[in-house]
Amino acid sequence: MAADSKDTSPSEGTENTEATSEETSTVVADATSKSDPVVKLSGDALIRAFENAQQKSDLPDIYVGDTVKVGVRISEGNKERVQPYEGVVIAKRHGGLNQTITVRRIFQGIGVERVFMLHSPQVASVKVERRGKVRKAKLFYLRERVGKATRVKQRFDR
Repeated sequence: MAADSKDTSPSEGTENTEATSEETSTVVADATSKSDPVVKLSGDALIRAFENAQQKSDLPDIYVGDTVKVGVRISEGNKERVQPYEGVVIAKRHGGLNQTITVRRIFQGIGVERVFMLHSPQVASVKVERRGKVRKAKLFYLRERVGKATRVKQRFDR
């Protein structure tokens, strides 16, 4: 009988560790207030929940080749204003909270590109002015083109 009790003790120890790991993912009621249960989240779930809370829900569908007008918040002293930046989307990168678009425009004969994080508080608004019909995911070839060669055909089906 002594040998049997020794054999069962290690298995009981593993069951206890499994029970504690399951308790961390379950809802545990707080002893002081019974109205709100306390939810313990893992690190990944906590990060996902925070990112979902920070994402904007009113963004339009943006595709490469579209002409967009991005409203950028600019603070000058204690005043804040929104400055529009209009150009062609030449690249989209990442996804989720880190989603970015690269917008290219010609300003005084010089090509200017800006990268915008779509879910950033600095981006006040994004409006699609014109849909573009392109066959590539990245339009970096527009950097070498000048004048009318930089035009992108318009798309009417989206």
